[in-house]
This record gives sequence, C-alpha cells and structure tokens, in this order.
Amino acid sequence: MPQISTKVHELTVGQLSARSGAAVSALHFYESKGLISSRRTSGNQRRYERDALRRVAFIRAAQRVGIPLATIREALAELPDERTPNREDWARMSERWRSELDQRIAQLNQLRDRLADCIGCGCLSLDKCALSNPEDRFGGYGSGSVLLAVADKPGGSAPEAKNAKAGTAGTAAKAGTPRRNAPSDRCAEPGA
Repeated sequence: MPQISTKVHELTVGQLSARSGAAVSALHFYESKGLISSRRTSGNQRRYERDALRRVAFIRAAQRVGIPLATIREALAELPDERTPNREDWARMSERWRSELDQRIAQLNQLRDRLADCIGCGCLSLDKCALSNPEDRFGGYGSGSVLLAVADKPGGSAPEAKNAKAGTAGTAAKAGTPRRNAPSDRCAEPGA
C-alpha cells in the first residue's frame, strides 16, 4: 500500500488510485457521476483534494454492500464542498443512513438464515420445499422467491399468513395453500 506524505495536499489520479485501491477508470466514472471532484492544472491534469480518499473509501464500502450509486451521491451531496468534511459532517450523514442500513442488515440476516429452508422460489429441491410449497403453490403469488420477497417488506409475512390473520379463506385457500398453523407450512413462515 503506497503511503502518501502528509505534506501532499493534492493527489494525481494515479496517487488517488494507488492509495484508494480504485481503478483510474472507476475514479473517472465517480467524477462523471458527481461523487468526487477534481480541479484541472494548466496542463489539464486532474488534481484531487486529499479528502477524496475518504469519499472514495465510503463509495467503495457502500457499493460492496449493494447501495446504489444514486443513493451514495445523495448522501455525499450533504457534505460541504467548500471545506474538508469533519467528523460531525460524517456523523450527520451516518445518522441519516442509520435506518436504511439497519433495514439492509435485517434483510441480509434473513437471507443468511433462510437459505437452508424453502424460500418459495419453485425449485422444490429441498425436502422442506415439498412440505412448505406443495405443487409450487407459492407460484400463484408471484415470481421469484415469494417468501423472501414478502418478508423483505416491513410487516411482511407469508401469503398464507395474511389470509389466516384476516380470517378468510381467500386466495390462499383457493390455491390450496396450507393453513397457517398446519404442520406443513411452519417452515414457510418468515423468521421460523
């Protein structure tokens, strides 16, 4: 990892790339999207303020966990342009992101915890799938992994649970979905 002297306040694109680990092409892309900025020398070379290192680190970390660039750009827009962002600036931005990050963490935890169970995708490849999703009945509720998609939504629950709570036979009964407390669908309940 190349160290950059503390006396250096502006970085070339090569220095920023080497120290941040981001490819030069990625840095140019980030700049074209308004995520970072540079000034041009008289020779038309880019020069980045040293605080671009933190911005690039933030961008890359956020991308690694699946946060879209548009969301990252909105967050970075809250930081001051006229000076180097300080700890309080970053803390303010972090606080605004807290609920979104907490939601993503919950979704990732659920994904990790449910992958060994039936997710209502229609594969019927696990023993539990035959019990939870006989004849691929969850396919009647939509495409994809129905149980993960429903549970991703705040207050979401499996399709059969919604109908059971309402006390109606509803669509689930017509599709032949097991009753909520029937042994065959206990593993289909999100969080079970």
